Amino acid sequence: MIVLTLDAGGSKFVFSAIKDGKFITEPNKIPSNGHDLDKCLLGMIDGFKQQQKAVGEPIDAISFAFPGPANYREGIIGNTENLKGFRGGVPLKAMLENIFKVPVFINNDGDLYTYGESLAGSLPLINAQLQKAGNKMQYRNVVGLTIGSGFGGGFVHDKVLITGDNVTACEIWKMSNRLDPDRNCEELIAIRSLRRFYSEFAKIPFDDTPMPREIYLIGMGKEKGNKTAAKKAFFRMGECLGDAVANMITLFDGIVVIGGGVSGARELIIPGVEKELQHKFATLSRVTQNVYCLNKPEQLAEFVKPESKTLKVPLSDKTVEYSYMPKCGYVFSSFDTSMMINIGAYHFAKEMLKK
Repeated sequence: MIVLTLDAGGSKFVFSAIKDGKFITEPNKIPSNGHDLDKCLLGMIDGFKQQQKAVGEPIDAISFAFPGPANYREGIIGNTENLKGFRGGVPLKAMLENIFKVPVFINNDGDLYTYGESLAGSLPLINAQLQKAGNKMQYRNVVGLTIGSGFGGGFVHDKVLITGDNVTACEIWKMSNRLDPDRNCEELIAIRSLRRFYSEFAKIPFDDTPMPREIYLIGMGKEKGNKTAAKKAFFRMGECLGDAVANMITLFDGIVVIGGGVSGARELIIPGVEKELQHKFATLSRVTQNVYCLNKPEQLAEFVKPESKTLKVPLSDKTVEYSYMPKCGYVFSSFDTSMMINIGAYHFAKEMLKK
């Protein structure tokens, strides 16, 4: 099966083709021209046509992530912030189906990222490690979180993408902000929040604050700057992320996979996440499960280790094995976020075409 995909950013579009779960063409990139609807749409059509020509055989579907807000089921794009030409509503799915004569599927990037990680990314690796360790547990629930210009998410249960009745499930960026109840949590977990934290701790104007990669290098001691402020900024973001991870584990009881550009600074973020997960309420632990950071070898070893007891069945000579320790884990993904989104788009189309 061949699916054309698109990584739709605010400034550029990147087109690819996937066959049987593998990329088969060189990606082609074009400016998004999101301010001009006609230029944007004509560029998109041309980008897909270039991939179609490179494939050299019939395609089965087009499937990709696109910024919202949108009615994804109907493929109608709404007042997206970074592509202002779409304001007022554009039936993108119908247009592409009319031109390419194949089914078109459009989704939220957080949803497709999670779908890709659950089917061909972090979850299969984690389950394989459990199996190798002799642990019978196999995880089926995955929450994906992406940290970049915004904070996104998705949820997969047993290989099924859960999108909700309005295709707005797992809009995690709208969850509460523990530091400022009048703002949403994305104000704590995104590029702008990291820069704001650094500005606050370094006592410099926000406009003079470096970008996240530079803040990371400062925090790691690889560039000049306020190292203490950089480490504190990532630690605070980690605490806020830890709150979101704890909420997701409490709701969905599974593996949390974290991706996106800022997630590359995992060494500086994890300490804050751990502090939050170890936090206790007055008389209760923060979460029901034991939660492990699967990026840390010693915690991964504890996570995959079988934990069971043998119990005697009353009034019989039989016994049963009892797994007595509920475990969950979070992991900063080793897979490229954009690649996982495209892989998720491929698998979404594959499943939809079965129906």
